[in-house]
Amino acid sequence: MAPRPVARPKATAKYYRANKEARERKADKDKEINGRHEQMEKRRELAKERRRRGMMGKGGPDLSHTKRGGLVKENASKNRARNRSKK
Repeated sequence: MAPRPVARPKATAKYYRANKEARERKADKDKEINGRHEQMEKRRELAKERRRRGMMGKGGPDLSHTKRGGLVKENASKNRARNRSKK
């Protein structure tokens, strides 16, 4: 089941809702990126660890990769904001 649309979408969501061609290009690019072997391996590793910790399927914090190679619980917004451009 797809998530419900947000009542007041931000600028990017508004853009993709209004521009079907751009939305389709983005979907194609996302499929390409998410289908890479390395990306699937990363998701598998995180899912395995979430299952081990009893967090799987319950929402809550993300598991974040540390520089030393470990995994730690971290707020999703902080984890996903890292290494992206700032406005």
